[in-house]
Amino acid sequence: MNQRPLPPLNALRAFEAAARHLSMAKAADELNVTPGALSHQIRGLEALLAVELFERGVRSITLTGAGARLYPGLRTAFLHMREAVDALGEADRDRVLVVSSLPGFTAKWLAPRLYRFAAANPEIDTRISSTGALANFRTDGVHIAIRNLPGDYAADPDLIVEPMFAASYMPVCSPKLIERLGPFDTPEALRGAPLIHDDSLATWTKTIGWPEWFSRAGVADVDASRGLRFSSADHALDATVEGAGVLLASDVLAYDELRTGRLVMPFDLKMPSGRIYCVVAPKRLQDRPTVRAFRDWAKAEAAAMRWDDCVSSATRAALAGPATKPKPRQRQRR
Repeated sequence: MNQRPLPPLNALRAFEAAARHLSMAKAADELNVTPGALSHQIRGLEALLAVELFERGVRSITLTGAGARLYPGLRTAFLHMREAVDALGEADRDRVLVVSSLPGFTAKWLAPRLYRFAAANPEIDTRISSTGALANFRTDGVHIAIRNLPGDYAADPDLIVEPMFAASYMPVCSPKLIERLGPFDTPEALRGAPLIHDDSLATWTKTIGWPEWFSRAGVADVDASRGLRFSSADHALDATVEGAGVLLASDVLAYDELRTGRLVMPFDLKMPSGRIYCVVAPKRLQDRPTVRAFRDWAKAEAAAMRWDDCVSSATRAALAGPATKPKPRQRQRR
């Protein structure tokens, strides 16, 4: 059986684009040719096949019966060609993992732990994109992200969203500040304390700042607008460690400083923020080994955090017990 020779690839490509858009102008724009050149290619294809592929109206085109039979096969063929081209070098690209993370979270939680992921997965080339903007997984080259989302976040059906930990907020300060200006053993005691503000919280919905915190704590008539202001959480925490004031901090971001004693909670009063740190990845990438490895690692790191290490300064002092004074030296007899 003699097979009909295939028409020129450019003519088939022109027809596929025009059939997909049902617009000569849009198809010409996609293929970077003029509408006249595109129409000429399709006319040549129709002459070669001896059929009409489009019904041409004044301002629109529709597929004829022959065009409707031809289009699905060509559409599938061009998709397969695109996938084949994209697969070139896929092995090298599979080594690269691009993670999007908030700047404060990157500095205070992710970066200090990332060496453990690198040691456990030496074959993965991890790249961190630190930004507050939501990642576009189709255009930004990002494979997975860690985001702080409201608890009632309506998940995109194309995304996998898995919680790591809920975020709470509480006052934290340096032990040096307590020695100098304290003790701050009740919320009322913070009335005259120097305050530090993390203004990055203002971009989020369903979170709290100093005015809301004082109101919930039952402390009235406080000018909560005073004090140092920072646009990023990590800078606010660094200033707090140096004793610049009391910061209303995310327990997640302050965790390492609290665990090591560089910061303390003046008293045990944490307030839920209504937000959750989550691992987010597109469903189409969820089974990629690099994405799965990072997702499992991040959730395991979150589960390993020991919150009982982060106690208030009053609790720490009580656990330590009363200070023991050194015994006086006895005078030696001569």
